[in-house]
Amino acid sequence: MQKILAAAGIDSRRACEQIILDGRVQVNGKTVTELGTLANPRRDQITVDLQPIEREAPVYILMNKPKGYVTTVKDDQGRPTVMALLKGVPGRLYPVGRLDFNSEGLLLMTNDGALAQVLMGPEHEIPKVYLVKVHRNPRPELLKEFQEGFLLSGRRLKPCHIEVAEKGDNPWLKVTLTEGKNQQIRRMFAAVGHPVSKLRRVQFGPLADPLLKPGAWRYLSPQEIAAIKSL
Repeated sequence: MQKILAAAGIDSRRACEQIILDGRVQVNGKTVTELGTLANPRRDQITVDLQPIEREAPVYILMNKPKGYVTTVKDDQGRPTVMALLKGVPGRLYPVGRLDFNSEGLLLMTNDGALAQVLMGPEHEIPKVYLVKVHRNPRPELLKEFQEGFLLSGRRLKPCHIEVAEKGDNPWLKVTLTEGKNQQIRRMFAAVGHPVSKLRRVQFGPLADPLLKPGAWRYLSPQEIAAIKSL
């Protein structure tokens, strides 16, 4: 059932699992709450909150998220979400992964729940590249520790690649991650006394676009769609 809902653009597969558990899904008029429930979208009448689902054409969008937006469809605190930046886009889109409120950079938006689940799965280790401005110059041995797997809050992180992108008293570093713990970059630099002042994601897997301005978005090209589906 969660696969059917995700394919219809309701939300990511993980979020659709919670929708089922919350008793919001009906099949032929009967509420279902088990994740293993089987259905045929061509034969069965499936509704969410009593509204029939329809399979939407897949949409893939690359956005350059500015600071001051949260990467969710709705926000309980009333903060603006990235959905406010999308105008005239068909389908119920949602962001793949997250960038925190004060971070900016590339964000994939889609209604393809199956693909979103793959891209967010930690087992796929999709590289994400960030430009990070930190206070004061970290020692080379500290950067080496990050690259070998830093111990943060009692858990060893996966190794990441770091290089100096722009020298200075408060340098810009280029950081490549293959996992994405909540605010991982900010937390690990803060833990060693080099807090992050600016953070911008410049690449998500094969997707990059240095000409895309903050707040702007565009549809992926067929070549880009093929590239992310091959991950």
